[in-house]
This record gives sequence, structure tokens and C-alpha cells, in this order.
Amino acid sequence: MVSSDSDMRISFRTARGQPAGTGSPPSRGSADDVRRRLGHHSTRIHRGTMVALSARLTAAAPALPVPRGSGRRERGAAAKEGEMAKRLVGTVVLLMLAGSPSAAQEFPPGFVDPAPLLAAAAEEIGEADLRCLSYSGSGGYAGAVGQTFENAVNIDWPRIGSLDNYTRTINWETGTSVETFDREPGLAPASWKYGLGWRSGTPTQAHTRQTHVTNGEHSWHMDGEGPPVAVHPEIAEVYQLDMWLNPHGFLKAARMPGANPVAFWRWEQIEKGRDGNVVAPVKMHVVAIEMFGKYRVDATINPQNLIQRLKTTVNIPALGDFNIEHESTNFVSIGNVKWPTNWHSHQGWDDNWQFYRQSTGHNSYGGSFPDIRPNDCGDPVPVPESVAEADWTTEVTVDEIADGVYRLGGNPAASYMIEFSDFVAVFEAPGDEEWSLKVIDRITQLAPDKPIRWVIASHPHFDHIGGLRTYLHVGSTIVTHMINLEFLNHDVLTYEPRTIKPDIVSKWPPTELAEGYNYEAVQENYVITDNSRILRVYYVQPLRHVAGMLMAYLPAERIAFQSALFDTHEPPRPAQLPSMRALHTQVERMNLDVETLAPVHGEPVPWSVFLDALEQLEQ
Repeated sequence: MVSSDSDMRISFRTARGQPAGTGSPPSRGSADDVRRRLGHHSTRIHRGTMVALSARLTAAAPALPVPRGSGRRERGAAAKEGEMAKRLVGTVVLLMLAGSPSAAQEFPPGFVDPAPLLAAAAEEIGEADLRCLSYSGSGGYAGAVGQTFENAVNIDWPRIGSLDNYTRTINWETGTSVETFDREPGLAPASWKYGLGWRSGTPTQAHTRQTHVTNGEHSWHMDGEGPPVAVHPEIAEVYQLDMWLNPHGFLKAARMPGANPVAFWRWEQIEKGRDGNVVAPVKMHVVAIEMFGKYRVDATINPQNLIQRLKTTVNIPALGDFNIEHESTNFVSIGNVKWPTNWHSHQGWDDNWQFYRQSTGHNSYGGSFPDIRPNDCGDPVPVPESVAEADWTTEVTVDEIADGVYRLGGNPAASYMIEFSDFVAVFEAPGDEEWSLKVIDRITQLAPDKPIRWVIASHPHFDHIGGLRTYLHVGSTIVTHMINLEFLNHDVLTYEPRTIKPDIVSKWPPTELAEGYNYEAVQENYVITDNSRILRVYYVQPLRHVAGMLMAYLPAERIAFQSALFDTHEPPRPAQLPSMRALHTQVERMNLDVETLAPVHGEPVPWSVFLDALEQLEQ
């Protein structure tokens, strides 16, 4: 299917007339030269005729062989014939298009024709010869987006374990991706692969071998030999997009209807401090396309016609528009195909000098994967029934744990509501806007006409602050440790537009963002009271997990509220022992008489259950 003249030219044009290494699109004169060689009558060829002719020629070409199993030699001759047929298609249609009026169309100042750039890149890496691929290696790294100890300049995402015995198989024809690797268990949620997708409160990885699969709009993971577990749709969409964020995938995506490619050029300088002195800027071309009707994907093409960088923007609840950038180097040749062996992925802005954000974490995934197997498609990966039928609708559950004290659950992370005489306080605002609006609706039912005066943000990990903007929208004041104030003010609770998924604050920002009482910064402790009920807030330290952690305590009810220090949704795990020690130390230091421990992840338990778990892990 061809959606436009531009799409058609990209679909069929080859780079036979493009000098390798120039990186510049052919001039208008080159098309005129071809037109003169063909004769003036060539401009009268009907575009529908060209499409029909190319379709007939393409249909005559056999499918590319898969270099696995029997019959390899017998298919070799057919592959060569298919290659010749495909190149004939490109050459014939290139000549036709060169004589077509649209081949010489003008572009606005600063923009150039994307078709020859894409064609030259496709020719350079043998894109037409690759329909699927498997690559492997060991020692890759995985950075956990949103899980830093603190949000400050030059603080990167923490690297959790390593990706050993890693293999990825991408099949662009079927729209599937399979990743398998070994990682030390007990360190991360089993649902987390690398980069985005960390969801505390979900089951912790229990086995070494991990499998992550994407098939179209569905993604799932398997912990060891366990059952397939569906991935949340928003993360699954990012995984689906990621399948095309590589040189060959991008070129294939650029031919899809609705891609609408545009191109421009710029001079790029090398990175200061890492690559040496800036002495010779390099002219690069960038081709930008649209995917899934919402994502813009940019490919930077160097003078050698290699795609060395791919960039897109996705949405995350905590920050809104969020940068994803893949860099690939060390291309190696396997037959006609060139594929990079070194991968380096940024998720978040790589701000080594400009510091666009307080959150400067960026290195999310990378490594060397030198074992490359072109057209090794692996086995089919049908979507499991349990994944296809996964129900992601959520409802807020309400449990009253004391008079006027409620646990608002139904998600991997809960909130707690504490009702006062003329206002409400909330401990924790996890999830996203959709979830937080549901929680707020339940709060207004439980305490009609009482404002949500305070929201205590325990710590700034992204899966725990995705709802803060929603509470700001309804007029709440955010209680946070002073360490987190600049990050929340600069990166999270802002007027910035959200282009991928606008939220309620970006569309209707309250005046109070600039003029109101938005924050209460805690240094050691803080008290919320109506002269009847008292809620004390404490700074928990020392702590390895994160800087700026707050807990809360109701003295009369003897309830302690805490987040990510001790979870009850699964058995106690050794990785949480340092945080448990810090919680115990804080309770002892403040001389708190705790009867009930209320965690964000899991159900409230007696304090004695926590003490037993601590003793068990210490042994």
C-alpha cells in the first residue's frame, strides 16, 4: 500500500546513483540528467503503471532464505535470483521516478528530500536482504529508570545486575521480538527488563533465566519456566516501538503508510570531555518519521550512509515527555548485511553539560553483542491466551484500618487516607493520573467537602510520584523532604507541555503552580494536626535505597506508614534487609510505639511481623 508520492518514492528508490560516503542527497540536476538520458517522453509514465510494474516484478522474486535447517544449498540459487529481481525493481523504478515531475519537487528552506537518504542508507546496510535477525552476547548492562538514589546532576540510573547469555531475535515481518538473558534473582521486579518498566509491588524476580516477548501490541515476560505474565499496555507499546529503533527496522518503518518522512541537515560536534577536542564538526542528515500515529522517530545518518543514532519521545507519568535514544556503532558485514555489534541506549536526557533536568539519569541499556545471525527468525511466538485476555481495568479498594484511616488499594502501590476534622491528608501518590483520579474520587466519597490538604510523598522514585501532579491539580500541598524539592519543582510539577499524552495539569495548569503554597519541605520532622488528631512525619536515614525518604506515624492509633522499606506483598527478601534495618533504627530513635505497620506495597501487618522478618533475615 502506498500512502503518498513521497512514500512511494521511498518504497522503490535505490541508491545506485548515490555516491557512498557523501551523506548528501542527489541534487535536482541529477534527476534532470537521468530525464535527459531517458528522453522527454519518460515524464508521461503514469504513477499507477509504475506501482503495478514494480508489484509484478517484486512478486516474481522469491522470499529470502532462512539460514537454518535443511535445504540451505538448494535455496542458495533462489536467493541469488531473488536478489537480482529486487535490484531490477529498484533500478527500473528509480529511472521512472527520475523522469516523474514529483522526483524534482521543492522542499522548504532547511529541509531536503528524505528518499535518497533512506535509499542510500538501505543500500549501505543491505536492508532489503534482512527480514529478521538474531544477535547475542554477554555482559550487557541494564539501568533502572526512575530508581536513582538521588536526582541530581551527573547521577545516572542504577545498574541492576547484568545481562548475561543475552539473545534477541527481531522479526519485522511478523512484528515480534524475543529477548532472553540471565540475571541474578532477587534484585528487581520480574516484570522489569531494562530501562523503563520498573513497577515496585509486583513479584520479584525469582529465577536466573528471564524471557521478554513482544508480539504486536502485546508483550509478556516469563520468570524462569514460569507462566507468561502480561506487560502493562503502556509499557508494551514502548516495547513494540523499540522493535523498530534499529537501523534496519527504521528503514522498514519509513516505508509504512503514515510514516510521512521529512529530512534536514545539521553540523554535529563530538561530545566534550569524552571524544576529545572539537576540531571538525560533521555534517549529518536527520530523517524523521511518525509511528503508531503518535511517536516521532528521528534517525541521524552520517556521511558513510550509516544510521548511528535513533531518537524518539514517549510518555511517563512522572515526567511527561521522555527521551529515548539508541546509539549503534561497530557495524560488521555478514554477506550484504551490515549490523552494529555495540549498543548504547539513553532513556532520559544525556545532559552532561546543559543539565536540562535535575534528573540526569540516561544510560539504560547497552553492551557488545557480536554474535549476529541474519535471517535467523527463531520460532513463532503466538500471543498466549492469558496475555491476550489480560484485564487491566482497576478499581480502588477501601479498607478502614482505624477510625478515619483508610487503605486505598487495588494497584501494586497503595495510598493511605487520614481524615481530620476539616481536611484530609494522604500518604503516597503512586501510579498515574488515571489511577489517582479514581483514588481522589473515593476520598471525596469518604470525606465529602473536605479538601485533600496534604499529600506526603515518601520518596521520589518514579513509580511512587506518578500521581503527584493530579493532587496538585485539586489543590493539595506536597510534603516532601527538602532534598527532593528542587527535582519535584523543576522536573515534575511544571507547566511544561506534554505532547505524547497531555495530562490535566499540562492542559489546565493551576495558577498556584507559580503563586501558591505548593510544597512543605521537611528537614527532620513535621506535624500535621487539627488539634485533635496528630500525624507526625519523619525523615528516615541513614538509608541506601534512596535519599530523602519520609515515613509517617499516628501516635494515638500507633500506626506507622512507610514505603519500600518493608513490603508485605511477598515474603521478606534479603535485598530489602538494609532498608528494614533503617526503618527499625528510625522507630527506635524516635521512641515510637508502633502496633501496626502500613506499607505502600502490601497489606498492613502487626509490628511483630516486621520484627520476626527482620530477625529471620539477620540470621
